[in-house]
Amino acid sequence: MSFLDKLNERYATKAMNGEVVPQEKIDNILEAIRLAPTSSGLQPFEVFVVTNDDTKSSIKEIAWNQSQVTDCSHLLVFAAWDNYTVYRINYMFDLTNEIRGFKNEGWENYRQMLLDGYPKRDPETNFEHAARQTYIAFMAAITQAAYEGLDSTPMEGFDSKALDKILGLREKGLRSTLLLPIGYKDADKDWLVNLVKVRKPMEKLVTFI
Repeated sequence: MSFLDKLNERYATKAMNGEVVPQEKIDNILEAIRLAPTSSGLQPFEVFVVTNDDTKSSIKEIAWNQSQVTDCSHLLVFAAWDNYTVYRINYMFDLTNEIRGFKNEGWENYRQMLLDGYPKRDPETNFEHAARQTYIAFMAAITQAAYEGLDSTPMEGFDSKALDKILGLREKGLRSTLLLPIGYKDADKDWLVNLVKVRKPMEKLVTFI
């Protein structure tokens, strides 16, 4: 199936059956996240894969008691950097130089531009910028899940401060942004499963100039 076919097929699953997803499929989703584009290639986030039942139950309590949190196979938690630091910026530039095996003057100038700008900005501004990058990777995860024949549920409905505490994210310099339960739908309990996908008509969405 084409990319567009998969986008048309997928939906926000409202009920899951608890069946365990093969690790190979989860690994492919995580690789799609790793390969997703981000601003300046900094990848300013981490992903936590939650399978522990007790942890999932704790998260469900602060996520509007959405059943998918506990009934999914794997719960992905996206957490953005709380700030851009000299160390974090240098790490990615040094990694690039190491893997490519050479230094590029233009690339080093770009590094310095970021070092001169990002760490001096307000931490909340930097977090919000980093948080937006998680949405790009999030879309990659959703799409790869569809290619793997899996169901998923994009979630912003949770208490981020409470989730940060459950997973100890603030101590790691991270703040949670998104949840993605992954698993298999329970069609008998999923009220959305047979409904037609609704999106704006193209003329209401796109303007050609």
